[in-house]
Amino acid sequence: MKMLIAGEWADRDKKIDVCNPYDGSVIDQVPEASAADVDAAVAAAVKGFEEYKRVPSHKRIEILHKAAELIRARHEEFARTIASEGSKTIREARGEVSRCINTIAISAEEARRICGETLPFDSFPNGVNKKGFYYRFPIGVIAAITPFNDPLNLVAHKLGPAFAAGNAVVLKPATVTPLSAIKLAEVLLEAGLPPMALQVITGPGDVIGDPLVADERIRMISFTGGVEAGLRITKKAGLKKIGMELGSNSPTIVMDDADIDPAVESCVSGAFWAVGQNCIGVQRLLVHAPVYEEFRDKFVARTKKYKVGPQLEEDTDMGPMITEGEAMRVEEWIEQAVDKGGALLTGGGRDYTRVQPTVFEKLPTGCHLDVDEVFGPVVSLYKVETLDEAIEKANSVNYGLHAAIFTNDVGRAFKAAYELDCGGVIINESTDYRLDMMPFGGVKQSGLGREGLKFALQEMTEPKVVCFNL
Repeated sequence: MKMLIAGEWADRDKKIDVCNPYDGSVIDQVPEASAADVDAAVAAAVKGFEEYKRVPSHKRIEILHKAAELIRARHEEFARTIASEGSKTIREARGEVSRCINTIAISAEEARRICGETLPFDSFPNGVNKKGFYYRFPIGVIAAITPFNDPLNLVAHKLGPAFAAGNAVVLKPATVTPLSAIKLAEVLLEAGLPPMALQVITGPGDVIGDPLVADERIRMISFTGGVEAGLRITKKAGLKKIGMELGSNSPTIVMDDADIDPAVESCVSGAFWAVGQNCIGVQRLLVHAPVYEEFRDKFVARTKKYKVGPQLEEDTDMGPMITEGEAMRVEEWIEQAVDKGGALLTGGGRDYTRVQPTVFEKLPTGCHLDVDEVFGPVVSLYKVETLDEAIEKANSVNYGLHAAIFTNDVGRAFKAAYELDCGGVIINESTDYRLDMMPFGGVKQSGLGREGLKFALQEMTEPKVVCFNL
């Protein structure tokens, strides 16, 4: 496949192999872009913005709705692409395609609601003869940098609101999963998006990422990825808007009055969906002592039923991790926890990129699995005596994206909702829940700003005041 620069599908002599992570087989190639390609893409996007910002709202709405319908018509094709280049099973991939359709459709609807409001200038004596309002205008060229774990829908979360608002975008998809993003670009052009409004450049972050984020013509960076990469971007970005979603170490509390069987099912899915390569995936289970043993035993038994296999097989529950290097890192973290006295209840093994669904208890304080984001299929159980202890433990790490609690006590639910230090609290469902229209983001090292279509659109526009002296 090719990248998109200045309205043309561009190839380069130097190529990047796109591989199926299950067996390493090459499924396609994309061009390896250079710093010169970044410069050309940004220059084209500047021209594209001058054109696209004049496109009326009804036309933007039409483009996005048509794109959603085109994706719907190619649903299985998109799903197989996601499952082939990434870690998701075909069933998980189909779910991502459906979410992408929803994301693009909601973006179209939000384009109708880019509203300002009148301002009461006469609320102060020197404004008595003045009338006015503000309206929101597109910010300009946005650099969108997306991860591998949701290679279609997280791209849609950048492009949908950006185009709803009238911006232009330079998209850099994850190097290991660029195909879904390129297919989405094809659909948007087919739906009528002006070709210069979207540039797609493929290549490694250390070659094209730095010149992209540092370019002064870029007015906003929308990034989803790891903390270290996020910190590097903030140091190089200069004076521009930054929106970042940087992951978590998600805690889920299970109280003694919870419905245990549905809690187990929800938490197993939340822990091992997309091989645990999920910023809101369940990583720490804080279980009330009276039900700890029951929950633990049922959780481990359910985990042992998971089938690890090729992503495109319909009965596969969990596929491979994205690269062997990532699988080796998770294996090292597991070994560290065992060496320091953690009790391995199931799993722990690795075969190439396939890491078994893994469950720990009695995890040593301060090890990687305890305080860092594992981004792999590993979950740890902690016995807690009180809700206060659970909340304290949940808040003890330097992340705060999602937290969750299972309880039938409304008082406990409200206490958790207000005392858990995070961007979202999910009640009677695991942390692994996201409605694409809700504000999504975190505190501490989990990021800056909020995604979710309405909220991203606010970040991607600016208010302009208009004042009449009458």
